[in-house]
Amino acid sequence: MTFANTGKEHWKTLQFVMECGLYWDVPIVWLEWRDGKPGFAEVTYEQCSKDGEPFAALIAKKKYLPNAVTRYCTIELKIRVIKHYAMSLGWKHWDSIVGLRYDEGHRVMKALERNETASERWKTRMPLSTAKVTKRDVMEFWRAQPFDLNLMPYQGNCDMCFLKRKTNRKQMIRDDRDVADWWIEQEEKVGASRASGNRFDLTTTYADLKREAVDQLHLFDFLDDEHDAECGLVCAGEEA
Repeated sequence: MTFANTGKEHWKTLQFVMECGLYWDVPIVWLEWRDGKPGFAEVTYEQCSKDGEPFAALIAKKKYLPNAVTRYCTIELKIRVIKHYAMSLGWKHWDSIVGLRYDEGHRVMKALERNETASERWKTRMPLSTAKVTKRDVMEFWRAQPFDLNLMPYQGNCDMCFLKRKTNRKQMIRDDRDVADWWIEQEEKVGASRASGNRFDLTTTYADLKREAVDQLHLFDFLDDEHDAECGLVCAGEEA
């Protein structure tokens, strides 16, 4: 299995991945984006970036911010990192296993559509969906385990991902006033503003979002579950 770390995963996510490997004795290859060939570095839980270093380096290279339309963070920091790792093993084709459930039908359909149209080296497989596993089944499974992810439903893995609902991000700022600072710093480095199209969130800046979260009432900020971009796990490769 592989885990592609952007450096902006919540610390509880990193701990959870580490615990999964230890508890079930499953080798997990920790990967991070690096500029230049081979395009990745193998790290460990102890060594992995925890303050957005790979993500910030990628932004500095591209000189513009990813957003919901141009989501290069997922492509470069996760999908291509795992692809380059699999190719380094000499694999020509492989299956990418993602944990989409049966009750995530629209996301499952999108993945199946990509399988039909993509010219990539891998096919996405979704065994939980095939087995008709739902959120209730998953919750029951984790209640029986000695550890869990322990994130609030509105948090998700990437700590302030621009795909999260605005109300959820504002609540995260209320929980931790510093959580938006890395995102604000990246905006400042590229000169992001409300008038600029160079923003994480095309509707606002993270600096303004933090001000809103801290200064304004939130009587009508309704929270919802978050779903981060799925991260494929490499397995079952065909060697070159």
